[in-house]
Amino acid sequence: MNIRTRLTLLFVLLVASILLLFTVSVYYLYDQFRQQEFQQRLEEKAFLTVRLREDVGEVPRADLPVMADEQVTIYNERGAVLYNQESKRPRFSITPFFLRTISLNHPKYLRTGDREAVGVRYVNARKEALIVVASGNDRYGFSKLDRLREILFSGWLLSLAIVGIAGYLFATDALRPVAELIKQVNAISATNIHMRLHVGRQRDELAYLARTFNDLLSRLEEAFVSQRSFVSHASHELRTPLTVMMGQIEVTRLHARSTGEYEQAFDALLDEVKSMIRLVNSLLELARASSDATTLHYLPTRLDELLWQAQSQLVSNKPACQIDIDFVNLPDQEEDLLIMAEESLLQTAFLNLMENGCKYSANGRVSVRIAPGASQLQVTVSDTGSGISTADLPHIFEPFYRSNNTMTINGHGIGLALTHRIIQLHRGHISVESVVGKGTTFRVTLPVVYRQPASSGSSSDAESTKLPDSYNV
Repeated sequence: MNIRTRLTLLFVLLVASILLLFTVSVYYLYDQFRQQEFQQRLEEKAFLTVRLREDVGEVPRADLPVMADEQVTIYNERGAVLYNQESKRPRFSITPFFLRTISLNHPKYLRTGDREAVGVRYVNARKEALIVVASGNDRYGFSKLDRLREILFSGWLLSLAIVGIAGYLFATDALRPVAELIKQVNAISATNIHMRLHVGRQRDELAYLARTFNDLLSRLEEAFVSQRSFVSHASHELRTPLTVMMGQIEVTRLHARSTGEYEQAFDALLDEVKSMIRLVNSLLELARASSDATTLHYLPTRLDELLWQAQSQLVSNKPACQIDIDFVNLPDQEEDLLIMAEESLLQTAFLNLMENGCKYSANGRVSVRIAPGASQLQVTVSDTGSGISTADLPHIFEPFYRSNNTMTINGHGIGLALTHRIIQLHRGHISVESVVGKGTTFRVTLPVVYRQPASSGSSSDAESTKLPDSYNV
């Protein structure tokens, strides 16, 4: 069942229930009014009959208002019949108990089938208590009630038909923007992902839904363009060394060469292969960092040990690099340096920052500082290189982006993009400050492990480590 049909049915059921409640209430209230009115007429008939009998000695029926199947009976205190108006129909059945329940100021009402009766108590001039029971058939009142029932039922059915048509039109009008949105969404594909949804009504929930979907499209478009750019750059970076290698091989095969010339050609090919291996490894690391975070394993890790390991690895590969690691306000407890980390990934991030600083500094010197805080640790990596221009700063974390002044330096432009993604995976933040001609400073902020003090019953050195909710992946 589609939404239009469901809304129409719900609307019809709701309005039909309200109308049914209204018609039943009208019918019930009119029935009560008819009963009270007829009861009042029976009381007047009873009092008028007994007064005429007491005052005149007889009841002239020709002078009294007549009701259908009327019958008036007068009883004394012992229940004996003193007067009975003749009627073609049998006398209304009255029990002694009903007569005893009639008091002076409280008439009693009784109904049997289509006949109704009212009993009243009357005290004459001789102080004798008389009980008068007047009964009759409210033929005209019942006929009006039946007519009212027919009118209400017919009106209710007619209202249902009108409500059904109105409900369908209402649902169609209410869902028209949804149909327009569906049509617009179906028109969006990879070739025109720049298109956005438009809604005529700007202040309803559908407009909010369209804006939310447009925001999603913007994020998808950004990811799509980034992915397409990434594939294009990766293909270019892989094609360049392959082209160089193929050219060197073709040149070497043109004619016979000496052993030294062959070794020189093989060394050049080996350098290109190493460059390709570094590029492929960087791409694999970037793909791993961009994968689902649930596949990563975070463990409590000391940040200073990660930095020392990254320094040792870099110096062993590039002895010319000088990495100075220093602490600012060294914490009293070694556990204050604990962070939740995927050790190999985070080590790769710091290794990239140190290697970049060493690569772009003339003296190869990089300064690393660790500043502990109450809930976070800040690592500052500074160099004295040529710096990054203001125009290049917003793009340095994009894959394969390289500024013009770094084209002569060996690299592929993946390191900073990989570092940025790794810091994000660790719920951290990275920022950069640079002055052209003076150097560049990267600041990395990482949350520390939440440490919960042990209970009073345990030893003073015992402490428990609790993982933050953000790492429960």
